Amino acid sequence: MPCLELLAPAKNMEFGKAAVDHGADAVYIGPEQFGARAAAGNSVADIQTLCNYAHRYFARVYATFNTLLFDHELEPARRLIQQLYHAGVDALIIQDMGLIEMDLPPIPLFASTQTDNRTPEKVRFLEQSGFSRVILARELSLSAIKQIRDATRVDLEAFVHGALCVCYSGQCYMSAAIGGRSANRGACGQPCRLAWNLEDKAGTVLCENRHLLSLKDMNRSDFLADLVRAGITSFKIEGRLKSLDYVKNITGFYRQRLDALIDTGSSQPRASSGRTTFFFTPDPCKTFNRGFTDYFLSGSPDSSSGAIDAFDTPKSVGEPVGQVKQVKNQALVLDRAHDLRAGDGICFPNAPGRLKGFYVNRVDENAFVFPSGKTRIHKNDLPKGTMVFRNHDLGFARLMAGMTAQRKISLDMKFCEHPQGFELSCVDEDNIQARALLCVPGDPARNPDTARAAIEKQLGKLGNTCFELNRLEIFSKPVFLPAADLNRLRRDLVDRLETNRLKAYVRLTAGPRPTPVPFYRTDLDFRANAANHLAIRFYKKRGVKSIDPAFECAPAGPGIPVMTTKHCIRRSLGWCPGKTAKSRANSGRHACDPLFLTHGKHRFQVVFNCRECEMQIYSLSHSA
Repeated sequence: MPCLELLAPAKNMEFGKAAVDHGADAVYIGPEQFGARAAAGNSVADIQTLCNYAHRYFARVYATFNTLLFDHELEPARRLIQQLYHAGVDALIIQDMGLIEMDLPPIPLFASTQTDNRTPEKVRFLEQSGFSRVILARELSLSAIKQIRDATRVDLEAFVHGALCVCYSGQCYMSAAIGGRSANRGACGQPCRLAWNLEDKAGTVLCENRHLLSLKDMNRSDFLADLVRAGITSFKIEGRLKSLDYVKNITGFYRQRLDALIDTGSSQPRASSGRTTFFFTPDPCKTFNRGFTDYFLSGSPDSSSGAIDAFDTPKSVGEPVGQVKQVKNQALVLDRAHDLRAGDGICFPNAPGRLKGFYVNRVDENAFVFPSGKTRIHKNDLPKGTMVFRNHDLGFARLMAGMTAQRKISLDMKFCEHPQGFELSCVDEDNIQARALLCVPGDPARNPDTARAAIEKQLGKLGNTCFELNRLEIFSKPVFLPAADLNRLRRDLVDRLETNRLKAYVRLTAGPRPTPVPFYRTDLDFRANAANHLAIRFYKKRGVKSIDPAFECAPAGPGIPVMTTKHCIRRSLGWCPGKTAKSRANSGRHACDPLFLTHGKHRFQVVFNCRECEMQIYSLSHSA
């Protein structure tokens, strides 16, 4: 059975090591170029250091190489891939099909979610084209994932936590259309997080200054067992631009959830070695979040999965701490017990599209919450029943700034006599062995019990290593050995064991490139994202007759879809004409009329495809 892998983000080497320490079986990190996050690039030397660190635990490191490439970038990209391979990277996450046409080292290729992996046909094609893993679209339901699993054998990865792109990944051109910042080139300007007006064809504003394309964050922690049954083996946390406390907290949270699943009967083991001890209680609500959704995994958001939108604000709302009971004497009283303290930040919805808040100055014995500074609390801002959230927990932040976890590999030791002196040997939880010699005679012990205790104490000092002692057996006559000699023997053994673990690490390798198979379409428009001649050649060799250049090479101009999404503004506003009689009545004339999104000089038409339950945003002008 395949192992279950927890995959965590790494903004840099430090974050990657923290992810491994907090239980990640693998991390993904971007190199200096071509990594789809311009603000999260790393040197090959730093990535190599991370690989060496992760491989001690048999954890893997994947390099994100998932931007579209222009022709002049192909050769620099090939050279960088060679360097990453020799640095120890275990796989490349790619979007550009031109890389398949290159002479690459035998490094496995993962199909990024940017390749728009929504159907069994697409995933089967990618598998037949040589990809070792396919990262599925976030919008898929459990049944859709199961259909893909039944039709393919390739390793399947799914996002389980983090920020959501409103558009199908790889199919969003809105940022490029507005300002020339291409999401497929790692420079998305995030127009989906802006405040928009919704207007009808007459220009009447139906919804003003709301974040109509902003979604909550994904949280599928309650669905891990369902995802395993559907065929997922890699569980991905989004967040290469998130803070260190986010990486620690969310990785730790999912490590505990996956371990609980594995320990209670799953036949699939974890994908790396060692156990993590946490010095805090992981809680997703404590770090950046816009509220949570499972995002279509369990069906339509109109059914069991709840609302997916975050129209009021794209900022973090944090954790709910209670509803307003009253405002009295410039203090806030909540309807339930809480642990708010000085320095915490709290926030609350003040009006549609607005979030307001303040820092806590003090909380008195009656649980009255007083704001800091000159902040004034107005009853009109906080009517009774308003939900209040803590979006900055000062105590938790201080805790996360320190040492929050320790990951250890279990080993057994044996200490015995040797013709040259004494030998210390060990075998770890993966059956990796090591031996070290201490070439000294040893003095007969005057007090055998004291001598034995000294040996046990010194040889068990593994605190600053990645190992922990499970059992130590001593097969030797009672001898006295200086602490310095025992410490040197222990250090030699640990160094040899670390070396042997790296030698024993089994690196993934890619097989021979398969013979091209026909693509399931013969005509492709700009959404195929072919930005170089090798990408075009890739599709031509697979039967595609005509293919338009990528948007980044030849912007398609007005009248084309710059975004396609499962999110529907009408559904979120209660205007869906295909639902209940009440919603049809609420929709009124807006159910059929053209609708438009406007922000400053930018104007886009919204088109609803109710048969597919999708929404498309069309450009009306080209501003890039």
